[in-house]
Amino acid sequence: MSTAARAPHFVRSFERGLAVIRSFDAEHPARTLSEVARACGLTRAAARRLLLTLADLGYVHNDGRLFRLTPRVLELGYAYLAGLTLPQVAEPHLEHLVAQVKESSSLCVLDGDDIVYVARVPTARIMSAVITVGTRFPAHVTSVGRVMLAALADDELELRLSRARLRPLTARTLVAPEDLRAELKRVRRQGYALVDQELEEGLRSVGAPVRGRDGAVVAAVNIAVHAGRTSVAAVRRDLLPPLLAAVARIEADLRITDPAGGAAAPRIRDPGPASAPGTGTRRSSSSPPPPAPAD
Repeated sequence: MSTAARAPHFVRSFERGLAVIRSFDAEHPARTLSEVARACGLTRAAARRLLLTLADLGYVHNDGRLFRLTPRVLELGYAYLAGLTLPQVAEPHLEHLVAQVKESSSLCVLDGDDIVYVARVPTARIMSAVITVGTRFPAHVTSVGRVMLAALADDELELRLSRARLRPLTARTLVAPEDLRAELKRVRRQGYALVDQELEEGLRSVGAPVRGRDGAVVAAVNIAVHAGRTSVAAVRRDLLPPLLAAVARIEADLRITDPAGGAAAPRIRDPGPASAPGTGTRRSSSSPPPPAPAD
């Protein structure tokens, strides 16, 4: 948000404190004072005050030179996750799906221009991508992100695409806006997305949307596989049908736990508006999943 756009109530010091917390990540689990100041665009004095305040509150540990986040920062996200009905409903179905296909599966929601993992069941196989609950990726390069973007109204989708950073994460990443629009139209028609090594070399995933009782897409589920083990054709043939069946069971349980329709979905931040006409494929929980489409 630009300075000119900020409302009178905006508390800049609070923004800076959050920026300090967010400056720590998997690549930078520990930082010096100078590194934090540089990453956040702050003076050393301002960064020092914020870091010491966070240390007093128990969110940061300092060993004399390096600063690190403490496990207490998990409290900040737990309040959000604890209020979610959807991950609690979905997790047993993810566990069943993973046991069935022997591949990792996750539940994600749309948060701004990113997807956020809110539930995940990994396999014992080691993947180079380290993904946990709370992990974020750009929505447009993930299968779960694409099915949720494809469910947006056209004007909202154009707004998202206009501000997306379409940079090549791999040699296969779609970076031309017209190519991405065409892919999202195909995802909208077929009701699922298959992303082949666009987020990371060697990683394929297939994702399907999860709908609330009113038909609006509130989240998405994926199955992730190593490209060296599973071909694109095998993903469609062997993994897509059980994925769609698992999603149908999640949706059926959501209708039971949310009989009024709309109580569970609003707890998911920024799921986007109701899906456009023709988005995806609605399924009855009692119906078998459709056959995997041909290549």
